Amino acid sequence: MTEQSPPVLLRSDAEGVATLALNRPEARNALSMGLMGALIEALDAVRRDPAVKVVVLAANGPVFSAGHDLKEMRADTRREAYAEVFARCSQLMKAIVRLPKPVIAKVHAMATAAGCQLVASCDLAIAAETAHFATPGVNIGLFCSTPMVALSRNVGRKAAMEMLLTGRPIDAAEAVRIGLVNRAVPPDRLDAAVDELAALLAAKSPRTLAIGKEAFYRQAEMGLDDAYAYASEVMTTNMLTADAAEGIDAFIGKRPPVWRGC
Repeated sequence: MTEQSPPVLLRSDAEGVATLALNRPEARNALSMGLMGALIEALDAVRRDPAVKVVVLAANGPVFSAGHDLKEMRADTRREAYAEVFARCSQLMKAIVRLPKPVIAKVHAMATAAGCQLVASCDLAIAAETAHFATPGVNIGLFCSTPMVALSRNVGRKAAMEMLLTGRPIDAAEAVRIGLVNRAVPPDRLDAAVDELAALLAAKSPRTLAIGKEAFYRQAEMGLDDAYAYASEVMTTNMLTADAAEGIDAFIGKRPPVWRGC
């Protein structure tokens, strides 16, 4: 009898929060084709699960994620194989952005290259003060072009270019300063900080969060006039939802709202 390998991704649910944990500690949680596929499938399952209000993306082992699985990539050097890896990676990052539920990155340790991209693609991120971040592809002759997409949409251009051109790691405090993560906390406070933020979001109207998340990313790609026209239409639609009516009535009536999710 052959010993079965542990799953590359673990899911646990509690109080409306689904935690997806990368589980390839022996490979520094490198984003293999299998792990990326598992994440995409898990995000699709979360999308269809009305019990889940918030997603936390975490990792097991001493590294959050070292990026792409370079050993796997060097095992098949055909152009088509490389294209498939980067297409799946792009699919994963877009799945996070387009998931109609908030995604929080819980970063306990180093996140590099596509691992850093994974953090940048999440809606929110909390890191341990001991965590570090880098896009070091330039050091091995492979510029971090796909991580650049998420990075450049989250931090200023000069900060993004410095990370991309030098490959030097930054610490959690610097990641907060440039906007890559929301805040850094002592390692022994990471679990509690993420739990508190997730619980705060899970208590909101899921319908309102879905509307707001989609609108945030769409308007960010528009010019000013188009953004205001679009956002005005979104707010009009939002005002007609049952949760908006309930929320406003609860506010006026000085009582807690009871969300229906519609």
